[in-house]
Amino acid sequence: MELEWLKKSLSCSDARELRKLVDHDHPEFNIGRQCALLSLPRSTLYYQPTAVRESTLRIMARIDALYLEDPCSGSRRLVDYLAREGIPISRDRVRNLMRRTGLRAIYQKPRTTVPGKPSERFPCLVDLKQVTRVDQVWATDITYIPLQKGFLYLVAIVDLFSRDVRSWKLS
Repeated sequence: MELEWLKKSLSCSDARELRKLVDHDHPEFNIGRQCALLSLPRSTLYYQPTAVRESTLRIMARIDALYLEDPCSGSRRLVDYLAREGIPISRDRVRNLMRRTGLRAIYQKPRTTVPGKPSERFPCLVDLKQVTRVDQVWATDITYIPLQKGFLYLVAIVDLFSRDVRSWKLS
């Protein structure tokens, strides 16, 4: 009986769908056991979403209108615009409301991989046709990985014969 109920729940991944699977009047499993089987915290089961305040909706509508006028503006500039209109609001709140509505400032992203002049490029000194065994020639590369808050550098060492990554490091 437990396996059948669990098989039915495995196809669900969203918390809303999992909440629907919990049977409050189940004769065999109490609510705690059902939540444990579903890997659903009981607090999630009992959570009741609250309605968004009218004042927050007005601020979100104003942020949206300002964003349409100037899509390059981020949270800092929008705070200034709203302050001029007499709406005191913190940058964190503006950032959260922008994230909630899916707004992101449009700006030129950094170009970190810009090729140099042809005279600055260095040729590959290894004749790849002469690489005949593993661990004969290694190559390395570094790349920049942008994240939501900051960035990472990834360094990898690759064996050129087998194309295996011998080592890598994130920093």
